[in-house]
Amino acid sequence: MSGPGRGVAPAAREVYLDHAATTPMRSEVAQAVADAGLRLWANPSSVHAAGRRARAAVDGARARLAGLLGGNPHHWVFTSGGTEANNLAVQGAARAAARRGRRHLVVSAIEHHSVLDTAEALRRVGWQVDLVPPGPDGRVAAADVRAALRPNTGLCCLMVANNEVGALQPVRDVAEACRAVGAVLHADAVAAAGRLPLCVDELGADLLSVSAHKIYGPKGVGALYIRPGLEIEPLLHGGGQERRWRPGTENVPGIVGFGVAADCAAAELAAEGQRLRALGAALADAVQAAGGGAVPTGPADWGQRIPGLASFVFPGMDGEALLVSLDLQGVRAGAGSACVSGSLRPSHVLLAMGVAPEAAAAALRVSLGRESGPGDIQALVAALRVAVRRQGAPAAAP
Repeated sequence: MSGPGRGVAPAAREVYLDHAATTPMRSEVAQAVADAGLRLWANPSSVHAAGRRARAAVDGARARLAGLLGGNPHHWVFTSGGTEANNLAVQGAARAAARRGRRHLVVSAIEHHSVLDTAEALRRVGWQVDLVPPGPDGRVAAADVRAALRPNTGLCCLMVANNEVGALQPVRDVAEACRAVGAVLHADAVAAAGRLPLCVDELGADLLSVSAHKIYGPKGVGALYIRPGLEIEPLLHGGGQERRWRPGTENVPGIVGFGVAADCAAAELAAEGQRLRALGAALADAVQAAGGGAVPTGPADWGQRIPGLASFVFPGMDGEALLVSLDLQGVRAGAGSACVSGSLRPSHVLLAMGVAPEAAAAALRVSLGRESGPGDIQALVAALRVAVRRQGAPAAAP
């Protein structure tokens, strides 16, 4: 009996290289969450002293998030995560636009499924939807977005950086084009926040989505920035919380943890970004030298991608077997987005970039984090050599 892990000894330690899927909670964040759960248990909407303490903690976290990403703190709305933030942005802006007779949506073909699937839902109720494809490097051209805009465009969606291949997108240029036709611009910054210097005002986006668990914060909490004066409709009804944009009692411990994570990310942003950019470039070179015919995807210029995120396809190899072999050796990596219920079907991002379906089915995404170092690259390369040999592909000499 054979299999990708037969005869493979587990690695001496776990090597986590899937930070684009989620990040481990920082110890100071975990402590803040625990403390808030014990001390700030009151309802932030209550007018008594205990409620006011909880409210102050929520508003303090809001200010910390604005410290990382800019904007008016009062216009950061807390949600249950990036998916809800994206849905609130797209559905909320679309409903408001439809009342003005604008029922046309422009969306890049490489958006997260929480945006693409919402766009498809709008198509089913009569919206016209234009998908703008990327170039072979995963970057959408601002000129292509401008060409797709119409006088009746209500909303345009372009992520800040792609979560699968790391490609940065021309949000600033697109923002100018959207303003010219009166369209709202939503930018999904879930993959970019905490890894790149970002300011919502400088980007020019009307709506910006982020998530705590991608910046070493807790799961189950995200946020949406809503530009002052912008009209959107809430998805939920039944309370006045979050300025009526997102009713429901706030997740105080999660929000407090998000604020601490944002503070930490802001303090480390410049140095960590520089370190991960250099380490990611070294990783890309090492993976290609390991054998198996790895072909890098995304921009060749590391200044045009998320620091520390490298992605490859291995034409002719079994992508699932590759990941399983790495996992059995203690190396945790990903195939692309981790948000499609563990699916290993070919990435919609790679297909949109023109990658052949059989090659897209053998994708590997390696995303580094704050505890990653050269030793992790060495462990990945060693595990790749084993995985490549098991599939009968030529491996480079150690």
